[in-house]
Amino acid sequence: MKVVALVSGGKDSCYAMMKSIQYGHEIVALANLMPADDSVDELDSFMYQTVGHQIIVSYAECMGLPLFRRRIQGSTRHQTLNYKTTPGDEVEDMFILLNEVKKQIPSITAVSSGAIASDYQRLRVESVCSRLGLVSLAYLWKQDQSLLLQEMITNGILAITVKVAAIGLDPAKHLGKEIAFLTAHLHKLKELYGINVCGEGGEYETLTLDCPLFINARIVLDEFQTVLHSPGSIASVGVIHPLAFHLENKDTAISLSENDKTSDSSQEKKGSVFVVQGDFPQRSEATCQSNSETTNLVEVRDDRICISKTKKDNIFSICCWLQDSCKTSAGSHEDLAVVLKHIESQLAGYGFGWEHVLYIHLYIADMNEFAAVNETYVRFITQEKCPFGVPSRSTIELPLLQVSLGRAYIEVLVANDNSKKVLHVQSISSWAPSCIGPYSQATLHKEILHMAGQLGLDPPTMRLCHGGPSAELEQALVNSEAVANVFNCSISTSAIVFTIYCSAHTPLPERFKIQEKQDSFLKQARLLHLDKGGKCNILDPIFLYLLAPDLPKR
Repeated sequence: MKVVALVSGGKDSCYAMMKSIQYGHEIVALANLMPADDSVDELDSFMYQTVGHQIIVSYAECMGLPLFRRRIQGSTRHQTLNYKTTPGDEVEDMFILLNEVKKQIPSITAVSSGAIASDYQRLRVESVCSRLGLVSLAYLWKQDQSLLLQEMITNGILAITVKVAAIGLDPAKHLGKEIAFLTAHLHKLKELYGINVCGEGGEYETLTLDCPLFINARIVLDEFQTVLHSPGSIASVGVIHPLAFHLENKDTAISLSENDKTSDSSQEKKGSVFVVQGDFPQRSEATCQSNSETTNLVEVRDDRICISKTKKDNIFSICCWLQDSCKTSAGSHEDLAVVLKHIESQLAGYGFGWEHVLYIHLYIADMNEFAAVNETYVRFITQEKCPFGVPSRSTIELPLLQVSLGRAYIEVLVANDNSKKVLHVQSISSWAPSCIGPYSQATLHKEILHMAGQLGLDPPTMRLCHGGPSAELEQALVNSEAVANVFNCSISTSAIVFTIYCSAHTPLPERFKIQEKQDSFLKQARLLHLDKGGKCNILDPIFLYLLAPDLPKR
């Protein structure tokens, strides 16, 4: 994919670009948000690093890429974790900036950012990307910070501290120092005080002066002023205000050949800087959207809509399908539209909505219709309808027509409260497969973690791993373990039920290998979890092996 990289000047955003290139993407433009006043070093913002912004203009020349910049006009208005479009919020500055980049370079399909641990920042980048139809790339997400910091240094990131704000970091001693020089000290502070060695808790900020992506020149900071915000306190805050810098040309700089030029990123744009203007939209986009999900539904007699309900304690389930769907339906997506509309009505009858749904089992008659089914699904279940997080989901193909269950069969698990906690990461990363759309990786409710179906996808590429079914199972288990770890648990010790769907296309010998691989993985994961100090009481889970006609991505 062609990528615009959000750059703050820090080590994280620069290394995120390097990782994007490693996984086959192409950085074609840079985007930066800066203070409205050049004399201001730091804004009161949870979103943007601005210390050292005076130097970012040189990134265009260093990398030979167009740099789009916008002065931040908004402030932090929407402070809850899950962002909603809010006029005047600083996130809307990012939207305006990236929207302009997309207009100028239409081939861009993805955005790179350096998010490591901040859900607040990640969710806002994902929100903007979703609105613009772009893919969020966050290859540093959930990586071990100690390993990540060393990886950055080893791979040529030369960055200095431009802000320190943590106990044990002294502006007089540690400002302006290379991170390679501070690594040992940062690890010592981690042991003593539990700081984040990559600075994810705001302990420090950096400015990258050189890296392998700076093909034309490196930055030399000639003179700076130290500005103290809280001198004499336990954790003094100090920032660098650059006074003078210059670029030092690299002998290895290579000019673009004719073959390197692209149709929408011309030679004239290389190394150029563009200032993006524009006012905030006057109203939320959500108010402009039509309720398209209520239109164009196939008329179905009530006696053909089948429903089943069960209830236990504070949760209940609703199953819905159509009888004799083949007589009128044009496909699984039409059945699904009718079924989802009926479930929506059932939920409303209880005073509930999609935000109360914890989990959705989606069964379809033909996996070849998966794309069309998804298009129908996202018309009904949206981020706007689920302010507490979208439900987790699994999808497989079943021979529904053979048993008169229509072309689409849905089971929803519903809670009668809003105490659920949802993990929904839409960014492509090295952590676990992304969920781009209104379905989440996992939903926690009343100490029960409902995990979405996992395929054997390689997270950074989102492609099925090589090696056949047993390798795919191992990767699916690795992905599931990564999700479970976010909730401080392990599938090897805390799982209640494993449901393993095996495609009917899988040869019989491979099915036995799958079970062997599963047993081996869980044993190793259990030992690793216990070595890390995890809980010793291990549940005895139920294993269900189901042979399905087909699975997604096959």
